[in-house]
Amino acid sequence: MSDTLEMPIDTVKEWLDKETNSLVEPLRADAKKLLEDTKSKLGDLIEASDKLLDDAEKEIAKGSRKTYRRAKALQKLAGKFADLIEKIDIPEEISGKSLHETSEQIEKTLKTIDKERTKWFRAIAPYFIMSRRRFDVALKRASDSFRNFTDFLSNDYIKAENAEGVSSKVEELRQSLTEFDRFEKGKEARKQKKELLEKKIEKTLQTLQAIQSKDEVVELAQMNKRIEELSNSVKHGLRHIQKPLLKFQSLVNSPGYSLLPEATAKLDEYLTNPFEALATEKEGYPLLGSILQKIDVALDNNKLKLKPSRTRKAKDQIANILNKAALASLQKDCSEALNKKNELATSGAISESRDERAGLQDRLKELQTRKNLLEARDARFEKQHNEAHIRVEKQKRNLEKIVSDLSGKNVQILTD
Repeated sequence: MSDTLEMPIDTVKEWLDKETNSLVEPLRADAKKLLEDTKSKLGDLIEASDKLLDDAEKEIAKGSRKTYRRAKALQKLAGKFADLIEKIDIPEEISGKSLHETSEQIEKTLKTIDKERTKWFRAIAPYFIMSRRRFDVALKRASDSFRNFTDFLSNDYIKAENAEGVSSKVEELRQSLTEFDRFEKGKEARKQKKELLEKKIEKTLQTLQAIQSKDEVVELAQMNKRIEELSNSVKHGLRHIQKPLLKFQSLVNSPGYSLLPEATAKLDEYLTNPFEALATEKEGYPLLGSILQKIDVALDNNKLKLKPSRTRKAKDQIANILNKAALASLQKDCSEALNKKNELATSGAISESRDERAGLQDRLKELQTRKNLLEARDARFEKQHNEAHIRVEKQKRNLEKIVSDLSGKNVQILTD
């Protein structure tokens, strides 16, 4: 082939028609000639069918018992043969599409005729010998002519058919290019939408960070951290009496172990939130003291049913708390921390910041959800976009190959 010939897609069909006209027109003429021969042979087959019909009707008119039923069968069969052949539509305009459609019609008709002939000629033998032979000859000639036509269509006409198919392939490529262009424009729009959403997220995060960096908010965060540390210290300071506290709940209403309502409520609080329970006690934690005294008696009376080691550790810790004020300093720190937190939490600046922060967090959650949905849709879009690109490239290469093979020139199709 010569050097590459670049050609816009809009000019491919017209250029190729000129290049292949000397190839295509002779092939169409040959196809028409072969099809006309097949049509002529089918006409002879109709005449042979008419001869069968004529012989059958003459035999029916004789009224012979030996041949009447066979003649009636042949009459029906001959009429069916003629009807089938006459339904074949031979096109005036020659093209790959019309030739293939006609070929399918003829093939189906000849197969049906041959099948019916095999079935019924055997049934009407040995009568109508000459008419049947004449029909068999006509059927063979029609079949041979049709075979020549289909061989030509499969082997020789393929180049003309490829040339004819260029128009549809050009249109298919145009449609694929339009779809791909839509994806390209959509890709840019999606990119801009995502960038705008990310800017909103970033702006919201910056605003949220600015609120969280305010002095009051920072101080409240530090105080929450301090309370968390103190909570762990309280749990550690009560670690050996947690089990006794829990078991003592079942003894509260028993004789000798009852508590005042205030102390009963405080017992529940020491089990659920020991930090706040200690922090909200009066100085010296009198309620905890009364509870522990009752527990100490219950331990002596073996009412709580603990292992000896657990009992010993619990009594030691109770003694330290009651007699050595082991929790005094910790209670003071807890009370101060809780009061400071409450003071900060109820300040106007914190309330305003809390409301603003909650709104921003809701907004941030909404934006992030939208971003996740957008990314999921973008993934599907990207897959479809890639498929559209692959489809364009495949159709373009296929069309370039067909055009190059038909023209004998190395053609590159321009789609931009």
